[in-house]
This record gives sequence, structure tokens and C-alpha cells, in this order.
Amino acid sequence: MLSEHQAAAAAASARSRARRRRALRGFAAVLLALGLTACTNNPDSVFHTNPDAGSTDSAAAAAADSQSVPWDYRIVENTVGDLVGSDMTVLPDNQLLPNDDNYATGDKIWTLQYMSAELTAGEGQRTGVKLSAWDTIKSYKDKKKAEDDLANLKVTVKTEVGVVGVYKTEYKKQTRDFAVLELPSGNRVKQPIDDARYKALEKAKTTEVVLEEVHDFANYDAAYAKFRGWAD
Repeated sequence: MLSEHQAAAAAASARSRARRRRALRGFAAVLLALGLTACTNNPDSVFHTNPDAGSTDSAAAAAADSQSVPWDYRIVENTVGDLVGSDMTVLPDNQLLPNDDNYATGDKIWTLQYMSAELTAGEGQRTGVKLSAWDTIKSYKDKKKAEDDLANLKVTVKTEVGVVGVYKTEYKKQTRDFAVLELPSGNRVKQPIDDARYKALEKAKTTEVVLEEVHDFANYDAAYAKFRGWAD
């Protein structure tokens, strides 16, 4: 029987549970519609679109100054806590998830956790980043299935990106070189480089880099690219 505290927590999380259920239901059909079957052999993939996505004039205006993007995922080993109807709490954080695999209290499980980021545009094209808390979005009986989903949500690719320019700074007679790159997501990143790469990029329009594309579990087409190194 639930305590008053647990009942209050369950009621407060009702909307969150509904969102997660929508996010974890019907993924296979959407994979086919998006033509993503070539990207994964996992029939339990979490990819799907968000049927409740919408926009308003005020939201569009806000989006001009800020943008929410998928930032990271991780796999965590957890323990099943209280069973709440068809849901379960996941320890140690007591997050509620659908108990789709009929777990029992005390069972050891693996969960996929998600973090988003709010990007805000500042002066001089500087971007501010505000990270969300980790949100548990799906449970697994074994780690391998969790890793299969993770491999499709965080994808490492080698690609060409635009070179905005290179520049030097000097401090106390020490010189440092930097390159500014424009990623496919449109955001610009600054990377320190050595003299040899400075000369190679000085007149270049593009260069090959390694990126990590972090896809949104609720809308696979929405992705955020992170610089992970030079291709050569």
C-alpha cells in the first residue's frame, strides 16, 4: 500500500508518465515510416515521432532566441522499487516508468537516461548552454539491448564541415592558434590548433572532422552535432 508521500509523487508524475508512454509506444511503425530500418536491427528501438508536437506564434518567437536540443544519453544499472499500478519506481531516484516487462520489486534492471540542453544565442554569436537533469526513459532486462539503442541514438560520423576562419592570440609573448568551424546543426565551435593545421586551414573553406550526432529519442530527425576531433 502506498504512503501519502508515494501517492503524492505518483500523482505529480502522471503527466511525465503519459509523455514517456507516448515516447515508448509505437516506435516500430514510425521507424518504417522514417526509413530508419537500415540504421538498427533492434525491434525494441525507442525511435518514434512525437504526435503531440505543435507550435504557436509565441513559441516561434522564443525559438529565435533559444533552442532545446538532445544533449546526451547514458546507461545505468538500477533496482525496481515500489510497483504503482502498471508502473514502477526506479531506485535510487524513484522515477516512475511503465512496468512493461512485469518486473518485481528488487529486480536489477538497466535503464536508458536522457539529457537535453537549452541553447541561447548571445552577443557575438556566443551560445549559452543550460543542461537538464537526467531523465529515465526506458528499462531493459539486459545491458546489451540498452547498448543497441544507445548506439543508434549517439552516432559517430566523419564528415566535412565549414571553416569560418582561423586566428591567433598572443599573451605574455605566447601565441595560440584557433579554428572556428560551423557544424551541420548551424552552431559554431572554436577549437585550438597547432601551427601546421593553422596553415592548412588558413585558406580552406571546408575540412573533415569527426562528429557525434545525438538524436532525440522522441523525434529521430532532430539531432545535435558535437565536435569530437579531426578526421586526419
